[in-house]
Amino acid sequence: MSTVVAFLLLELLAIATIHLSFCSGSSYHLGCIESEREALLRFKHDLEDPSNRLVSWSTVNADCCTWSGVVCDNMTGHVLELNLGNDFSFENKTTEILLAEHEALNKSMLRGKINPSLLNLKQLISLDLSCNDFKGAPIPKFFGNMRNLRYLNLSEGGFQGRIPHQLGNLSNLEYLDIGWANSLITDDCLAVPYYEAVQVENLQWLSGLPLLKHLDLTTVDLSKASDWLQVISTISSLEVLNLINCQLYHFPSQPLTNLSSLAILHLSGNYFEGPIPDALQNLTSLRHLFLSYIFFNSSLPDWWYKLTRLEKLYLPANRLQGSLGPLGNLTSIKTLDLSHNRFDGGIPVSFKRLCNLRSFYISEVELNQEISAVLNIFSSCVSDVLEHLKMTSCKLFGYNSISGPVPTALGKLGCLQSLDFSYNKFTGTVSDSHFANLTRLLRFGASGNSLTLKFSLHWVPPFRLQNLTLSSCNLGSQFPSWIRSLKHLSYVDISNSSIFDSFPTYLFEHPFNIVYLDLSHNSIYGLIPNLIELDKLEFLDLSSNNLSGPLPLIPLSLYMFDLSNNSFSGSIFHFLCHEINASKSLLQILILKKNLFHGNLPNCWENFPYLIVLNLNENNFSGSIPISFGSLSSLQYLHLRKNNFFGTIPVSLKNCTEILTLDLGENSFVGNVPTWLGVSFPHMVILNLRSNKFQGRLPRELYHLALLQILDIADNNFHGIVPRCINNFSAITNLWEESSDLRYGETLEFFQGYIEDALLVNKGQMVQYNTILLWVRIMDLSKNNFSGEIPLEVANLVALQALNLSHNHFTGTIPKNIGVMRSLECIDLSGNQLFGEIPQSISNLTFLSSLNFSNNKLTGKIPLSTQIQGFDASCFTGNDLCGPPLSKNCGAIVTPSHCNDGNVDNEHEVDWFYVSMTLGFMVGFWAVISPLLISRKWRFMYYNFLDSLWIRVEIIVRKFCRSFSV
Repeated sequence: MSTVVAFLLLELLAIATIHLSFCSGSSYHLGCIESEREALLRFKHDLEDPSNRLVSWSTVNADCCTWSGVVCDNMTGHVLELNLGNDFSFENKTTEILLAEHEALNKSMLRGKINPSLLNLKQLISLDLSCNDFKGAPIPKFFGNMRNLRYLNLSEGGFQGRIPHQLGNLSNLEYLDIGWANSLITDDCLAVPYYEAVQVENLQWLSGLPLLKHLDLTTVDLSKASDWLQVISTISSLEVLNLINCQLYHFPSQPLTNLSSLAILHLSGNYFEGPIPDALQNLTSLRHLFLSYIFFNSSLPDWWYKLTRLEKLYLPANRLQGSLGPLGNLTSIKTLDLSHNRFDGGIPVSFKRLCNLRSFYISEVELNQEISAVLNIFSSCVSDVLEHLKMTSCKLFGYNSISGPVPTALGKLGCLQSLDFSYNKFTGTVSDSHFANLTRLLRFGASGNSLTLKFSLHWVPPFRLQNLTLSSCNLGSQFPSWIRSLKHLSYVDISNSSIFDSFPTYLFEHPFNIVYLDLSHNSIYGLIPNLIELDKLEFLDLSSNNLSGPLPLIPLSLYMFDLSNNSFSGSIFHFLCHEINASKSLLQILILKKNLFHGNLPNCWENFPYLIVLNLNENNFSGSIPISFGSLSSLQYLHLRKNNFFGTIPVSLKNCTEILTLDLGENSFVGNVPTWLGVSFPHMVILNLRSNKFQGRLPRELYHLALLQILDIADNNFHGIVPRCINNFSAITNLWEESSDLRYGETLEFFQGYIEDALLVNKGQMVQYNTILLWVRIMDLSKNNFSGEIPLEVANLVALQALNLSHNHFTGTIPKNIGVMRSLECIDLSGNQLFGEIPQSISNLTFLSSLNFSNNKLTGKIPLSTQIQGFDASCFTGNDLCGPPLSKNCGAIVTPSHCNDGNVDNEHEVDWFYVSMTLGFMVGFWAVISPLLISRKWRFMYYNFLDSLWIRVEIIVRKFCRSFSV
């Protein structure tokens, strides 16, 4: 009996212990539900998992609650959360880290199809499939049957097609993110559209989500959803709304009274135009409002005072105009971005009330104010003491035409962390007193002003500066000694600053960790030490100095390296083929042009798989193009001009399918142009083979490069005809198109990028093109052996600015419709065998500034036009032409009468046409002038008429100019 009692007591004690453990909050894990485990395994079966993220999902590990990304209820064992998203952030990361993370991300992406077995997860409340690649599949309709979902994230998931209206069945949903659903993280570490845009016909299904707090439809095509605002405004629980780049063209006028909880609204990148909608004034809970790149083109409304909680307001890149005064009522504002607009009147006095302002950006607005006036406004914020202003970031001066000397009062902004007044009209001297109290300053920019920086000899900056940009300021001949004390510098630009000194090697020594360094366009001399240990360095521009010696070794982290226009010499073998580069350099831009390098190019280019730009122009390199160039699969810009290269174009180069610019000019290359050149490089924009020894016919495939805008094959031995398909160059047949492909280097966060440059022959002179290269269209086939007629289709190249077919063997006539090529500025057809008359339509070429038709077999009268008669006579010599500008008079051609017996001398016969024309002019002239001389009243009326006519013309011209500027 005692044994039984004892057993019962032990059972009771065990039950009590279990009960107490639950009451005290201890967890109790039952393991997952078998049916849900099977559902997850079927889901995994249809996925591609290259990085084995789901390796723990197996029958060996029976408890699915311990699988990666799976969260279960500890009490019931049901799966509650499925977190299979990839976390990828761009913030505060170097290019090296971003590229490394992207490579890992690309491998870790789940792919394949989404199995409906997920429906067996009856208690699932959270599903995250973001940042994967479901290969353009539609968003599954069965998601609408997962009725317990509160969180659904499909962002950057590689979806396309329409959003299923079944999602409106998820009545418990609080968070829905379909933003960038058709996008992927690219090799440039950017989230860009990869598949066709996700679309919706309407948003009525959203009305079934009454608990929704967060809605992100970024890049979803809402152009057909005219009811977008009507539906969204009914979701009273909404706190965050992101509709970025949604192709919205109209902002409805209805009130937004139901969105009383909305705190964050992001509408940037749409096309609303017109005024800022008055409906926004009802969103009184707003804290963050983003209205960038929307093309609003009105003045600012007066209702901003109603948004009493607004802390961040972004209005950059619109066409807003008028006064900034209404924004002076945003007393809670902390971040204000008004850049790239058309405001006038400068910073208003009402801004004195913005005492919570921390970050202020108003660059490129043309304020046209004295700096002292701007500071006086902010100085009154708190008790007229500037040092109490709590602003931490200030870019109010960039590109704003603010003038005057930099006031020392600027040094009183004690809380300031970022100060940038680059590219204005500041003058005078900046000294230590300007920075006396700026102890928190981290970023300082004064580039593009006429400033002299002069500090006392032993001045030690009071701040721990990280970013310093002083391009085009006068820093004196010596490298600034005070920079030595700025140990935390990571970004330095002191280019074009009049420095004549030895290279500051200490910037590459401990404790400096420079990421970006631009010392270009100075007179710095000396040798560059090896940089191999600088694992943080990403950007180094030392171009246009007096540096010499061999190339230094560089770290794998370096993204951009420019040593052009110096005196570096020797071979580049050690630089390229050093064993460290076997680990694959991240270098993307290598510019070594205009130095003294020599020797053959080494054959180890496979060490630079990310190279986009390679510029070796104007050195003394020799030999042939290495076969390993074919490993540069990312290469877009290849410049080898003006060296001593020889041989043929290697077949391996056709692997570089991304090439946009190929410049092999002024070398000794031989052979035919391979046919694959017109096939393997479909994105080619610039092809320069000038001054080589190429021969044979141009392959027809070359004429199918639709994006080609510059073709220079002059001074070779090409022969054959120019085919009629020359009008396939669609980049030259379309007017006003800009080639956006000629920009590079924009992937680095703080690097704004370059525009490709090209050295081209135009109007007989070698011209360097850079900033306007995007719009340049040139074709030069001169100094070859082309024959046959100039095809009529050449006139379809209406965007062509320079055409040079000189010194060939062209025959036939000049195309009669050449006058439609109204963009032509230069045309040279000299040194051929063209015959017939110069077409009258050439008078339509009003932009023509260079012309040469000399040394052909042209006949007849030179067409009359201000442009044509303005050229030198030498442009037409060597033909049988007459009329100005030639001295040869065409004379009058008189048809003999029938009664003339042929013996009468007609040399002195009167040409009555010219006589009657002269008499008619005289009669008409005096018919108008005589009454004006006789009658004072008529003179008054006539001059009054001319005056009113001139006023009308002036008004019309002003309106045209104003509309053009808009």
